[in-house]
Order: sequence, then structure tokens, then C-alpha cells
Amino acid sequence: MRIGFIGLGAMGESMARHLRAAGHPLAVWARRPESAAGLVAEGVPLCATPAELAARSEVVVTIVTASADVEALAFGGDGLAEGFAKGAIHLDMSTIAPDTARRLAERYARQGVDWVDAPVSGGPQGARDATLAIMAGAHPEVLERVRPLLEVLGKRIVHIGPPGAGQVAKACNQMIMVSVVQACAEAMRLAAAHGVDLAAVRTALLGGSASSRMLEIMGDKMVRRDFSAGIEARLHHKDFGILMNEAATAAVPLPIAAQVWQQLNALMAQGMGRDDISSLLRVLEATQAQGRLRT
Repeated sequence: MRIGFIGLGAMGESMARHLRAAGHPLAVWARRPESAAGLVAEGVPLCATPAELAARSEVVVTIVTASADVEALAFGGDGLAEGFAKGAIHLDMSTIAPDTARRLAERYARQGVDWVDAPVSGGPQGARDATLAIMAGAHPEVLERVRPLLEVLGKRIVHIGPPGAGQVAKACNQMIMVSVVQACAEAMRLAAAHGVDLAAVRTALLGGSASSRMLEIMGDKMVRRDFSAGIEARLHHKDFGILMNEAATAAVPLPIAAQVWQQLNALMAQGMGRDDISSLLRVLEATQAQGRLRT
């Protein structure tokens, strides 16, 4: 399939390379052309506009930051919609609001273009290893057309439901994942307050019912105090904004998520947005230090 790709960031470049290695002719567009320099040097065409990219592609894959970014790529000036032929597909793998996904699917449908929202979980390492978990919102026949592409990128592809449903599943994923990171941070902080070996505590917990992938990965970063970003915490903050808005709209109480949302707000206020989400430990440390100063 002729593939266009937009979003050559921490995950996107690896994903684009996998698609190209699988034999799909690839072209790209980049808001910052320097982000495409590696692929362009290898002979991948760089298009001048999203519309130009869409005109030469059967499927355009996007993985960018926010709902507004996807909307601008799709229907902004020189956007994808201006270049797509009937029967083309916009395969969006960003994390955006479910309502945005539904609205874009409806607008595309009026011009005979199909839509798939397929947000992913697994981070940069999952993108490099092509082991992403993919949550798809699409009409079944459209999903089957892009399934061969998704199988190149991930190890688990689940059709959640119609357009927008993939984003609902991703919101649930982020709620659980970041809440577990917060729990790991609190456990590490409690252990540290008692002066015990954090590495030993983590090892013990990994052998029992508290074991989790977040304890394995983020707990290790907390023990080593390595707060360099895998995925920047500001993106998790953005995702929680989507989640809490969905909860408010649906009148669904999420008491644990609401507390984690406040910790993420504090993280951003303390200037840690470009660090790793394991920095939630530092938020607790700062809160404790402030409490000591007040007393």
C-alpha cells in the first residue's frame, strides 16, 4: 500500500521505518523538516503539504500530540482532506478526544474517505520492537483494509468498536497506567521514609501480587532516580485532561483518577513536564518538604 506518514517523533520514526521495511512505499510530511532528515537521506520523499502527501497515498498514518493537531492536519489549509481520493484512509494513531475522532470520521465520510482511530500503548520501546498494543475504532471493513499495516506495528490489535471507540479504550489505558505509577511513587516514598532499601522493596513487590509492568519499569527509574523522559510527562498530563473531560461529560465519578490528575497538575506547575512520568515521585518529595517547612 502507498503510505503517507506524519509524526516522526519518539515513536513515529520507528513505526514509519517498520512500514517501509515491510515493503510499503513511503512518503512523509513534517512540520519540522529536520525531523524527517534521516528518512529523506535514505530516499523517502518529503512532501510540501499534507494535501500533497494525501494525494499520493492510499493510507496516511498520523501520530501527533493533540486533538487540535489532528484536526488541523485533516481539515486545515492544505490539509489531508484536500488531497485524499475517495476510498483513501486516514489512520490516526495519536491519543485524542473520542469526540474529535467521531467528528473527523463523520466529516471524512461526506467526501468518501474512511477513518480509523488506532491509539497505541507500549511507548518508544514498543514502537522500536513493533510490539505495540493497538486499540482500534473503525467500521469493521475499514479496519480489515489497514490490518496488514497494524500487524507490522503491533502484537495485539483489538477492534473496540466504531470510530472514537479506540480513543475511549486509550483513555482507560492511561487512567490505569498513570494511577499505578502514582501508587508506585507513593510506595517508594513510604519505603524511603522508613530508611529501607528501595531496590529491595521493589524486588520483593515484583515477586508478589503487587507486581506490574509499571512497578518493573517506573519503579526501577524511581530507585535509580533516572527521570529522563521515555515519553514526556506533559503528554500524560494532556491525556488525563481528555480523560477527566470525558468523565465530566458522561457524569462518571473517577475519584482515584481525580487525585492523580491533581498530582499531574502539580508536576506541571513544578516544571517537570518534559521529564518522565516517574517524576511523580519528586512531586511527593516536594510536597513533603513543603510540609516540613510549614511546621
